[in-house]
Amino acid sequence: MMARLVASLRSPREGLSRERSRSDRRDRELGVRLFTIVNPTTDLRKLLTSCGVWPHGIHMFTQTSQASSGRGFVKAFQKRVLGSDLVDLLTGPHGVDRYTELVAPTWTLGEGRAKVIDVRRTTARSVTLTLAPNEAFTSAHTVTAGQYVNLTVDIDGRRHTRCYSPANAEGSSYLELTIGHHDGGLVSTHLYERARRGMVVGLGGVGGDFVLPARRPRRILFVSGGSGITPVMAMLRTLIAEGHLQAPDAEIAFIHYARSAAEACYLDELAALARVRVLHGYTRTDDGDFVGRFGRGHLDAAMPSPDAVFVCGPTALVEAVREHCDSVHTESFVPPAFEPSANPSGGRITFADSGIDVADDGRSLLEQAESAGLTPENGCRMGICHTCTRRKSTGTVRNLITGAVSTAPEEDVQICVSVPVGDVDLSL
Repeated sequence: MMARLVASLRSPREGLSRERSRSDRRDRELGVRLFTIVNPTTDLRKLLTSCGVWPHGIHMFTQTSQASSGRGFVKAFQKRVLGSDLVDLLTGPHGVDRYTELVAPTWTLGEGRAKVIDVRRTTARSVTLTLAPNEAFTSAHTVTAGQYVNLTVDIDGRRHTRCYSPANAEGSSYLELTIGHHDGGLVSTHLYERARRGMVVGLGGVGGDFVLPARRPRRILFVSGGSGITPVMAMLRTLIAEGHLQAPDAEIAFIHYARSAAEACYLDELAALARVRVLHGYTRTDDGDFVGRFGRGHLDAAMPSPDAVFVCGPTALVEAVREHCDSVHTESFVPPAFEPSANPSGGRITFADSGIDVADDGRSLLEQAESAGLTPENGCRMGICHTCTRRKSTGTVRNLITGAVSTAPEEDVQICVSVPVGDVDLSL
């Protein structure tokens, strides 16, 4: 069967068109065209037939074979061509991604993206998304169980980034994000209400050191609260996939806290685990395994003297576990409350790229930038994801988490957790 597919990256309005005559092709605007040709005379043993330069563009001809290796070659060839300096020059100033995304939103070389392939709303306050990342993300990042990814969505014409920990086992080709719907949470509300199959989201960097050690502890206690279940769920699934529980001296216990059973994520999956001791504490009902919040009694019931404890959840839960356990590894995605200084520095903040300067009022650089009408990209707003990092040209800032004071010029700072100490010149 004869078929010829012509895609013009510089003429997106033509989309996928039928074969045109040579004179017709010459009249089209300058661009790069990729042709995939299959016809009765195609030699299936050859993958690349020819390349030609026409007066109005560069045309690259490839053949497809019936073998998957042929498809793999074409994919690799297209990636090599689209990533070349020549194509980048011809598709400037925006780059080739701005054209390929018109054909398929996830077909990008420079931007990590993912398509939502499944959406589940299994509790009243959470949504679980299964994402298929594109090659731009998977070729650049490896997600270790417990780490987070930066997810970007467009809401009313503005991009918003938040960091979420995948819950899938390490090494999976998909990412599973269970996102708690928080009152007043812009991104979580948007995803809870509007996430759908086929939706495309941005995927940024991977980070975080809340991970299992290379040498696995034998007796492990996991503790989570609310949506903090996702990174420890990833660790649990990874250990099970590795066969950790096959060792005779291995033990795993899991305590999860939620407001009620109706809001407890992964309830059925955890209940089906034969060799994991699972206990639930509900803070607004009395039908759980525990009454009240984490304490010595909860620890003794789950696993006395564990070799290692991994806890993720609200700050109060993390602190309670630290108080009663040794060898504690922690993560908390609840932004700490920073009170503005009662005595602001009195200096001025200059947002050099925008030509705006304001008097310091004691809040973080991010909050003051937003009050000045700027919209800097940000994510966690608590010094974890580094999305808000900007270059400080001059001046002194203090880190709200560590208390460290930075005076060096031309230094990158996280503006969500930095406050001015005197005049500051920021690239924003």
